[in-house]
This record gives sequence, C-alpha cells and structure tokens, in this order.
Amino acid sequence: MEIAYYPGCSLQQSSALYDVQSRRIFEELGVRLMEIEDWSCCGATSAGKVDDFLAVALPARNIGIAEDAGFTEMVIPCSACYSRTLVAQQRMADDTRLKEDINEEIGKKVRGNLKISSILESLLPIVTAKDFKPKVKRQFRELKPVCYYGCMLTRFPYTVPVPDRVENPRGMEQVLDALGIKALDWNYKTYCCGASAAVNDNQTSLSLMSRIMKDAVARGANCFVVTCPMCQMNMDAHQNAFCEKNDIEARLPVYFITELLGAAMGIAPEELQLDRHFIDGAQLLKESEKDERKEK
Repeated sequence: MEIAYYPGCSLQQSSALYDVQSRRIFEELGVRLMEIEDWSCCGATSAGKVDDFLAVALPARNIGIAEDAGFTEMVIPCSACYSRTLVAQQRMADDTRLKEDINEEIGKKVRGNLKISSILESLLPIVTAKDFKPKVKRQFRELKPVCYYGCMLTRFPYTVPVPDRVENPRGMEQVLDALGIKALDWNYKTYCCGASAAVNDNQTSLSLMSRIMKDAVARGANCFVVTCPMCQMNMDAHQNAFCEKNDIEARLPVYFITELLGAAMGIAPEELQLDRHFIDGAQLLKESEKDERKEK
C-alpha cells in the first residue's frame, strides 16, 4: 500500500529523526510513504500573519501535486503542516472563487478529492486491527506517559472536520493501548508550549513549558509522548532551562509516538535515532523492559 507523504520543513531539519522514524514505522506496518515531488513550505503560522491568500495557496500547491500524482490520501506528521493543509483544503471547498484564483496561480490544480491525514489518523486503523498484535515484540508497561498533543492538532483557525475530541483527544492513548502501555490522565494535553515564541519570547515560552512539566510530574508521569515536532523540540531541548528556572528536579524524556511504536515492534534504538534527544530516552526504555523481564 502506498500513500502520499508530506514531511514539511521541520522533518527535514530540526526533527529529521521523526522523518526517519515515520518512514521506517509505516514500512514495518506494510505502508510505503511516497514523498510528494517538489513540495514546498506550507507557510506554517507565518504566512497567515502576512498574506491570507498565500496562507492558502502554499499548502494548496502541495495538495495539487499529490492529487496530480494520483494519490487519494496524504499523511502529514507535523501538526502545523497538517493544520495549515487541512484548513486550506476546507477553505477552497467552501469558497469556489478562492479555489479558482489559487488554481490559476499553481501548476498542478486542486480538485478536492485528497484525504489529508494526521499521523494518528493513518496509524490508528492499522494498530487497532486484529493482525497488529503479533507485531508487538517488546513490552513497556512500566512506562507512565502523558500524551501531549499541543495546541494545533485538534484546534483550528477555521471550521474543519476534526477527527478527534478537541479538548480531550484520545488518538495517542489508543495507539499506546495497542502496545500495552497505559497513558495517564492529566490537564495539559492540549496546552500551548510557546511554539516558535521560544525564539523571540523565551521567558514566556519557558513559563508555559514549566506548567506543562509540573502537571506531568504531579500526575506521576515518567515521560511525554508527542506527535508535533515543535512540541517535542521545545519540551526536550529547553527542559533543563525551564526546570532549573522553576526548581523542578525531574527530567522526562519526550518521545515521538513513532519511537514507542518502533521500540515495541523491536526496531533498534540506533535505527530510531533515540540518541538524538537532549533528555535521554533510551535508558528509560531499557529499565522498563528490564522490569518486564523480571515479571516474566
């Protein structure tokens, strides 16, 4: 099975390990991710602040490329890219004139028959199917994760069909359930980490991150699980800074959902590039698996 794949800018740069993991995990699950040719930046949050037309046209160009190649579904791991692309598609569906104006400007036209999927939308039918269970080779039941969705995966600046609960999404919890991992309930799963404000308003962002961390620690969590590359980078790369500033002793690994899926399916940590985290994630998985062996 082949589906279109839009990695976006983050997965080619700061979160390149997420790109590696996504391709490898889907391959293991029998799905080949086909990166669309000559894709361009979706505009992220920046384009919408400068030019509304451009904010729709940039992701529309990528939709047109995928549709022209004959794909009916495109998976987008990055929450920002997913949000911008889904919103652009819906806006064109709701505004025929806008769609015509954009199609005049791009080479490969948008027809409107492409399903835009988050990584969770694509993974869920596979991991909840009966034939997935034999693929789980390792158990990590001692993990006590909190699923951190961030603010962009279920909340949109335009009315779109949201595939999960807006304030209390459950997609990651369902994936973890399929791996035998029970996620903890907590209050900050859709709270903002500051996103790119970590660059231009560092103190505000560190304050936001510390609140997320404090609630996770108070709930007894020993790790975060995420799908958004910006959330992962912020909570991982800035963790020492916001913990020291707010007298938080704990340090929690921030895993992509693909890392736990890959580890559970027996893929080596080196292949998943677990060593590229700022807060070590490999040791916790080793300790958890050691505890599992003791129980057996």
